[in-house]
Formats: sequence, C-alpha cells, structure tokens
Amino acid sequence: MQKIDILTIFPELFGPFLETAFVALARKQGAVSVETHNLRDWTQDRHRSVDDSPYGGGPGMVMTPEPLVPAIEALAGAKGPDRGTRVVCLTPQGQPLCQSKLAEMAVGPPLLLVCGRYEGIDQRILDLAVDDEVSIGDYVLSGGEVPAMVLVEGIVRLLPGVLGNPESIRRESFQGGGVLEGPQYTRPPVYRGLSVPEILRSGDHAAIDEWRRQNAQARTRERRPDLLVKAGSGGPFDQPEQD
Repeated sequence: MQKIDILTIFPELFGPFLETAFVALARKQGAVSVETHNLRDWTQDRHRSVDDSPYGGGPGMVMTPEPLVPAIEALAGAKGPDRGTRVVCLTPQGQPLCQSKLAEMAVGPPLLLVCGRYEGIDQRILDLAVDDEVSIGDYVLSGGEVPAMVLVEGIVRLLPGVLGNPESIRRESFQGGGVLEGPQYTRPPVYRGLSVPEILRSGDHAAIDEWRRQNAQARTRERRPDLLVKAGSGGPFDQPEQD
C-alpha cells in the first residue's frame, strides 16, 4: 500500500476528489492511504499566520519557515538519510512531472506533498525540509493543491489492482518510449457522416496494432515532437517504417 500525506492550508479542497472515482476505490481497497493535514494546526499565534511580506520588497506574500518546517518534520521526520518519507513540494521551479516520475513514486517510499500558496515559499523551507520539487507545467496557479491532486491521481492509477484492465496502462500515452496514443473510436460505426476506419472493424489484430502504431507516431510528430528526442533508443520511433 502506498501512503500519501498532503500538507495544505485548504484541506477542504481535497474532499470530493478523494471520495470520487478510482481514487476513492483505491482507498477503499487499501491500495493507498491519503490523508490531508491543515498547516494552520502548527501555527502558534492567534491569527494562525503562515505568510509574511518578502525581504527586498515585491508583490505578494511568502510562506514562512514557521510553521511549515515544524509541520513537515512532524509528519515526515527531519531531513536526512534516516527519513523514511519523501517530501515533495509542488512548485513552478520544480522538475517537470512525467510518467516515469509517477511510476517511481508509485513504488517508492511514503510521500508527503507540500502545497505552497501565495507568491512562493521561503527558500530555507526547501533547504531544511524538502527532498524534491515538482512542477506540473509552465504556467501559474494560485497554489499547490491542484498539482497535488494531479500527482495523487497519476500515482494511484498505477497501483496494482486499481484499474480494472492493467493492459490499459501498458498501452496508454507515454508508455513504451513516450509515444502519444493515436485516434480512438467506439459505437456507432457512423456518426454525422464520419465512419470508423474499416481496419478497426476488420478483426485483424496484427493490422490493427500496426495501424495504431503508425497513427500514434504521426500524432506525436505533429503535436509533441519533443517526445521523439525523449524516447531515445529502443522506443517505438526506432522501429523502421514500411513504405
């Protein structure tokens, strides 16, 4: 069972997410434990403050070392080789999230996801208490709660027994070298004059697999050519194409 703790000033944002769809099912099955913790429970002042104005001036507020560092240490222990929990801060400055990182987290040690807010967090928090920084993309959000949900969903669906058909994980986007999935179709066979490709109804599974491979390659070249470089040797793009 994977264990995930989430440290946030808005634990109520996670309620519906954790009680819906396969995340809720995984928790019920015992495949994952997800708990939220209110950072303000570690505050000492009557205002339950977690932020202050930045040194050097500038807009916005910055999350302070107190109470964030004590909260992290209370939930994950002190930073160092004896820590048994991986502390991940969701931040725009972090390493980009990818499928391989999700797979690593799914089988790794327990996780503590730290959700920043405001303009950012004091650098000393990262230096003293955080093991890893992760970004879900090059854009601005108001806090780390939505990125934390992205991590939880991405991790949980990789846990054994959570998805009904494990084959769907093997065949999906970014598996086997980073290729995107090609077009998908279902019933009806004709909709508003557009037909399902005949090959998908042929019953020839080898031909269908080849059709899907070629269309996945074409889609990736068109929409995400950067993945061609990331795929590297041994990926699906190293297979010779047939004329």
